Amino acid sequence: MSDVFCMAYVDLNPIRANIATTPETSNHTSIQQRIHSAKKAKQPKVLFPFIGNPRQNAPKGLAFELTEYIELVDLTGRCIREDKCGYIDNNLPNILTRLNISTENWLVLTTQFRTLFHGAVGNPKALTEFCQHQHLKKRAAVSVCQKLFA
Repeated sequence: MSDVFCMAYVDLNPIRANIATTPETSNHTSIQQRIHSAKKAKQPKVLFPFIGNPRQNAPKGLAFELTEYIELVDLTGRCIREDKCGYIDNNLPNILTRLNISTENWLVLTTQFRTLFHGAVGNPKALTEFCQHQHLKKRAAVSVCQKLFA
């Protein structure tokens, strides 16, 4: 768990230094890379993945859910500290709202991902491009993708 807290501390450095105002605008941070990838229903290949709850035979990764981490960084960044010049404005909507992801869709994506999807995933346009590139005739789960990623 301490690795996740250290990551959050580092990911908040641009906000605390008043260089960025939100995690999604914090250039050169893992949180920004994770958010960009999450919007495409992926995890960045260059970063250690979040695997959720630890268990036997679990893949290597961070024992934390990505959604929990993103919310942890957002909530922690809202704490005003006397010794820091920057923070996330408490008048801003929560991070899922700012990312234009409904809480209902986010909940579905994070709790039912493996049952809903068995192949490529993403917004319908990206899914179409992927299928064309792979010479696939059918876009699997496109209606679910359209509902959750449109």
